Amino acid sequence: MDSQALATLSEQVLLKLISSPQDTQRLFHGRGRCFPGLEHITVDWLEGQVLVSLFKEPTSDSLDKLNNELINWTNKKEWSASKVQSLLLQHRSRERSPTECLWGNYQEHQVVNEEGLLFQLDLGENQNSGLFLDMRYGRRWVRENSQDKRVLNLFAYTCGFSIAAIAGGADFVVNLDMAKAVLSRGRENHRLNKHDLNNVKFFAHDIFKSWGKIKKYGEYDLIIIDPPTFQRGSFALTKDYQKILRRLPELLTENGQVLACVNDPTIPAQFLIDGMREEAPSLEYQYRLDNPPEFLDIDIESGLKALIFQKKKS
Repeated sequence: MDSQALATLSEQVLLKLISSPQDTQRLFHGRGRCFPGLEHITVDWLEGQVLVSLFKEPTSDSLDKLNNELINWTNKKEWSASKVQSLLLQHRSRERSPTECLWGNYQEHQVVNEEGLLFQLDLGENQNSGLFLDMRYGRRWVRENSQDKRVLNLFAYTCGFSIAAIAGGADFVVNLDMAKAVLSRGRENHRLNKHDLNNVKFFAHDIFKSWGKIKKYGEYDLIIIDPPTFQRGSFALTKDYQKILRRLPELLTENGQVLACVNDPTIPAQFLIDGMREEAPSLEYQYRLDNPPEFLDIDIESGLKALIFQKKKS
């Protein structure tokens, strides 16, 4: 990171702070490769906490220069005007992705607001805090398209889509994820939003061993698939996604919809379109959701791909 790159980082972040951000949002997205020399840095606003994430280990000299630049932010008028509480630096390339507090009062557990919905974040404990900010429009779409629907949320993580679905008037949601801990956080997220948990199920199971349980609660009006690229021992996106797609027709209602997602920068949207055509030809591609503007990417195929499919009328 040279001095010009660091100056650009500061300019971009402080410019965003001038507007006194309220909800949780990304302030700087270097991973979109629109800012030379800053491809490995992101900066997020977490309602008072500013989280800088490093996705590549810099040299010790570069890290010192970065730390000095970050600390210099705290002396700026934009910083004090936005009422920042803490400045955090997460080392994503290091083991367990440790987070250190460079300035202020560090809150490891924090409730944040996204478009009126509440989510608990766990900072410093895991690589990911509990809410993927680039999926904001996806959660909004689910909220706007869940009225009176039965929803299946695969790879549910902390149940962000489930929160959105119930907020949007869904009748019933099934959440499935291998990790019991993240589903427990999802249950707490529902409670934060005062949702009736009688309408929500949580299953900590391997999806490929759970089709019987999934079908027990189907058919579904909406199925959401947002998998990791790789999950050791259980899922590899390029070879296992097709196994899920071919199951969709039997799980969907007559006019059912699917929100299918890929967030691997090396895999284009066409992977999903072609896969659905081959494995579930009764589902027709409708459109791709936009990504939030703060996630600007030099190549649209490198960012999040969130695609809507509709079951064809027989």
